[in-house]
Formats: sequence, C-alpha cells, structure tokens
Amino acid sequence: MLKTVACIAVPQMAPFEFGVICEVFGIDRTEHGGVAFDFHVVTAEPGPIPTKLGFSINVDEGLEFAATADLIAVPASPVGTPADEAVLRVIRDAAERGAWVLSVCSGSFMLAEAGVLDGRRATTHWMYADLLAERYPSIEVDPDVLFVQDGNIVTGAGTAAGIDAALHIVRTELGVAQANIVARRMVVPPQRDGGQSQFIRTPVVECRSDSLAAVTTWMVEHLDEELTVDRLARKALMSPRTFARKFRAETGTTPNAWLNRQRLLRAQELLEGSDLSLEEIARETGFGAASVMRHHFVKVLQTTPTAYRRTFGSHLGVLSAVEPDADLSSVAS
Repeated sequence: MLKTVACIAVPQMAPFEFGVICEVFGIDRTEHGGVAFDFHVVTAEPGPIPTKLGFSINVDEGLEFAATADLIAVPASPVGTPADEAVLRVIRDAAERGAWVLSVCSGSFMLAEAGVLDGRRATTHWMYADLLAERYPSIEVDPDVLFVQDGNIVTGAGTAAGIDAALHIVRTELGVAQANIVARRMVVPPQRDGGQSQFIRTPVVECRSDSLAAVTTWMVEHLDEELTVDRLARKALMSPRTFARKFRAETGTTPNAWLNRQRLLRAQELLEGSDLSLEEIARETGFGAASVMRHHFVKVLQTTPTAYRRTFGSHLGVLSAVEPDADLSSVAS
C-alpha cells in the first residue's frame, strides 16, 4: 500500500508542478476520512533550490528517504536542465524495486535520462512531445493523453495534468473513495474526460500551389455543403484523379481529411464563441448531425463537443436541450 512519498526538488523546477505533488500527497486529510502520507521533499544537495520563476525553496533533507519510498515524484523543470547523477540513481533504483515513479510535465525528461522509460509508453506536455521522442527514440511517446501508466511508471502531461496523474496513483493504490476525498479538498474533478489534444491548436496545412489555393479558400467558405472530390475537381478544372493526387502532394493529406480538420476547427470556434446548439453547429460546419460531429471530436480531440464547450466556451451553461453526449465512456484516456 502507498504510504511513503518522496518529492525530489530539482534546480529550476516549476513551482506549480512542485505544488501539485505537495498538495496531493503532502496534506493530512484524516479529518475528512482520507489518509496522511509520510511525505518528504528531498534533494541531492540540501539548501536553497532555485525555481524557474526566480525565487528559491529551502530543502533540508537529502535523498536518503527516497531510497525506500513507495513513490518517487519528479516535478517539471526546463528541458535541458542538467540531471544530478544521484537523482537519476534514485529514480532507477525505485523503478527496479517496483516503487511508483511519477513525473509531471517536462519531468518526464528526467525519467527518460534515467533510462526508466526505455521501451515504455509515456507522455509529456504536448509542446515537448516531439522533442522527447526525438531524443529518446526507444520511448513510445503519446502526446494526446493526460497521463500514461506503464507498469509502475506514471508520466503526466502538461501542468494541471499532473493532478490527474497523481490522483490516478491514489485511486489505483487506495481506491476511488480516497481519490475523491483528495479531489474534493482540491476542488478538482476526480477524473477528467479526454486528453490534452483538445488544448492543442493544430493548424491545417495550407496549400502551397496557387492553382489549389483558390479551391481550398472556397472549401472553407462552403463547409456546410457536400464537397465531394468530383465537385472539387470540377472547381479546380481537373479530373478527380489528378485533383486528388495534386491535393495530397501539396497538403500531405487527402481532400476529405483536410476538409474534416477544417470543419473541426470551425466547430471548435463555434463551441467557444456562440450559443448555437450542437445540431446547428453540426449543420453549419458540414458534419450534418451532432452524432457525426461527436465522432470526429472523440477521434481527434479525445473529448466530446459538450465537454469541449464546458471547458472553453465563453457562453457557459448555454447548451442544446438535446445533447447526444451523455455517454462519455468512450472518451476515457
């Protein structure tokens, strides 16, 4: 059972991510029916530890406690910050003896440097996912999820996703009720739907050819219409086969995939800034029906239109009377 937790303070660590670990594991919640972990903040060289925001946190305890802790937690720090070999050794030893090892945000790079992510699936903040995969090709990097558990290693995505990752460990070790107690005290959902894909603004690849630029502009202006390859080819004064081949060569994708991405981006804009119902948005963006739009949201963004609007909408609480989004079970990350 999870009883002892060591949070490793590292130079230039991010205060928020450090605070997430302290908040989840460092507070005595026994008066609310929760548990009190034996929580220690440790470091390789005791003393003032500078944070990335310029102030320092004084840590008096060395790494000795971490050698036997049930959980080793590593907060985020700027990518490229030199890793102390003693810290890497603690992480390796913890992984080998079966203890939990948790990283938050870019803390995954510390785990990667220690070698404990080799051959494993992991995640990090979406801004650094490509870099993590490039530097450590033996890691299967998933940039779309809030956290990943692979064996006894848990990697959290950007910033607040560290809360999700930490609560996952509490839920796995101590049960749903204990995780709910922690979440209620923190005033956060005990388990969020979806992944970090919904937070990423992925631009649609633009067409580099003048001959197709006019067609793609026209496509964006007529998203609510049925835009078949035959119709688009006629617009471009090409045969369907030539148009499809040229479109892929210029954009790197098919006309249909490009069009669906444009429709998804437009739907996101309408969910964020309008009071239109889901059915109205689906019709205006060319998805036709809310159920079809929901399918594309779940597939690409790992969330539903209703959940997306709840998170990002400027007109909170204004939802369609008929929402085909009630069942979110398929969106679990």
